[in-house]
Amino acid sequence: MDRRVGAALRRRVSDARPGRLLRRARVAGPAALADRFALPLLAAVTALLLAVLFYYPVATVFVDAVVEGGRVTFGPLVEVFTDEFYLVRVLGFTAYQALLSTLLSVLLGLPGAWVLARFEFRGRDTLRSVTMVPFVVPSVLVAAAFYATFGANGTLNAALSAVGLPELDLLPSLGAVLVAHAFYNAPLVTRVVAAAWESVDAGAVETARSLGASRRRAFRDVVVPQLLPALLTGAALTFVFTFATFAIPLALGGSQYATIEVFIYSARRQLEYGRAASLAALETGVSLSLMALYLRYERAQAAERRGVRTLARRSLWPDSWSRERAARRLAITGYAVVVALVFVAPLASMLYASVSVDGRFTLDAYRFLLERQATGAAFQVKPFPAIVNSLLFGAAALAVALPLGVAMGVLTTRRFRGRWLVDALSMAPLAVSGIVVGLGLLRGLVFGFEAFGYRFTVTGAVAIVAAHAVGAYPFVVRTVAPPLDRLDRALVESARALGASRARTVLDVELPLVWPGVVAGAAFAFAISIGEFDATVILAEGGGTYTMPVAVERFIGRRLGPATAMGTVLLAVTAASFVVIERVGGEFRG
Repeated sequence: MDRRVGAALRRRVSDARPGRLLRRARVAGPAALADRFALPLLAAVTALLLAVLFYYPVATVFVDAVVEGGRVTFGPLVEVFTDEFYLVRVLGFTAYQALLSTLLSVLLGLPGAWVLARFEFRGRDTLRSVTMVPFVVPSVLVAAAFYATFGANGTLNAALSAVGLPELDLLPSLGAVLVAHAFYNAPLVTRVVAAAWESVDAGAVETARSLGASRRRAFRDVVVPQLLPALLTGAALTFVFTFATFAIPLALGGSQYATIEVFIYSARRQLEYGRAASLAALETGVSLSLMALYLRYERAQAAERRGVRTLARRSLWPDSWSRERAARRLAITGYAVVVALVFVAPLASMLYASVSVDGRFTLDAYRFLLERQATGAAFQVKPFPAIVNSLLFGAAALAVALPLGVAMGVLTTRRFRGRWLVDALSMAPLAVSGIVVGLGLLRGLVFGFEAFGYRFTVTGAVAIVAAHAVGAYPFVVRTVAPPLDRLDRALVESARALGASRARTVLDVELPLVWPGVVAGAAFAFAISIGEFDATVILAEGGGTYTMPVAVERFIGRRLGPATAMGTVLLAVTAASFVVIERVGGEFRG
């Protein structure tokens, strides 16, 4: 025993000799140096990609607002900011419809949050996963579904005619735009408020009740103040998304209800880039301000909600009867009817319209697509190239967005000064509309730029992939970052203590533990790319780069049958991505 102890001491002394320590330093030095700068290098590469794909293109749009004829002038910007038409008609109406859309979304979303947060019932998890609808259903698909429901030849007028009532002319209309926006954003409000409701401090409610407060008083004085920040956040996000809306007002509102996005698109088609850039700067300023408020709330909630004992959920349909329970059942049933009319009926109408004409079953719409594929002119929309382009662009965008989003998710969960700024800059694509991104990529990369005596340009297809990746990667961040942030740090510290480098710890320990979030992020990225329309319609170079959403938009208003048939194909691809997201259990933060 003494011999073994002595031998161990001699080895330690030998290891401590200066020569051997120097040799160890020479061997370990480069590895230690690489380990030290692994995360900064990752941050630099990520920042470079974002600069090339997002910040530089968007900056070129803003430059067009202050540069005219090669010289600095604020002419286009001043024209927009001083023109009563743009301030009142364009900006004012855009804000007005966004406000109405937000109010309607909140009214539809709050009861759903109450049901999900306070009650336990079969299918609750599936219903909660449906609240991700705003992030995976393409906007142009919603427009096609609403045309199939409320259009002149839609299912609503068919039902009215069947019972002898006069038909209604609901398109184009502001009401259709608002309901379509609620289709998108009410689930968002439900998801944000339900998450806050599930995190309400049960101890504070019990204290209020023990002090004599009634249930209503405890709800008003304890629960509501804890829900209000989430409600305001959901409303702010809804306002941002509906303020920067494009496809829905373009398809359902027409020129009478055009938003600022439609005017930007129109100015670009007329080659008035200065005016388009000025409107884009105005819109982006509003959106970024509201997005900054959302990120600030998110950071505060992450810090405040840890370790809080939450309220227990009750049975949705209790066996015992009372007047209060009967009223609750009636209210929930009525809400279910409204949900069916707003959310289920449009999609069901689209599916029905794709296989029927005048109430009889037919596949004429799908035959038309096949005939167009065989005999259509080169400039016309053909279904197979649109499907293939969507799949190829989705795969390419996934190859860019997934590593970019995972890298940013890793970076934003590290502890360092200024992390909030990195998080805000990484989420900027959520607040900048696809129209602005598409316009920037067109001006900055497709038109090209000169450097080192050479003009660098990219094709429209490459620019489309870049736009899709920029729009999708924030959702990868939001599915990867939350589980990374909740990881048991003891596991990471143990790996580090056993000699693993920082990079090795991330690859071998952290990412395998959050793999469902990575897979869900990939599904999000693919689904968002498949459904992206705003940037694609600007960057598409004719039929050769049309995607399924562009094909649906081209058919809407001309031939409802082919539009709904192509929309059905798009819905099938989107639904497949949604199933992946639900099955792997990925979590979208926010």
